[in-house]
Amino acid sequence: MKTNRKFQVGGDHYTKLAIQPTYYALANGLGVCEANVIKYVSRWKSKNGLDDLRKARDYLDILIEWELENEQQR
Repeated sequence: MKTNRKFQVGGDHYTKLAIQPTYYALANGLGVCEANVIKYVSRWKSKNGLDDLRKARDYLDILIEWELENEQQR
């Protein structure tokens, strides 16, 4: 299974990782909110600092809201 790319558009913050967030998300069948949490948490130290952690938290909040609104339908 492919886990990394040698080329990245817009920087190298993902090429330094053992497994790039996109490949992790695809291999594990994650949804968009889950994938974005992984993405932002994986890169926060090498790209946008606390802004990336805030973005990750925002996607977690969206996922939690979605799950709470839809848990009765399961």
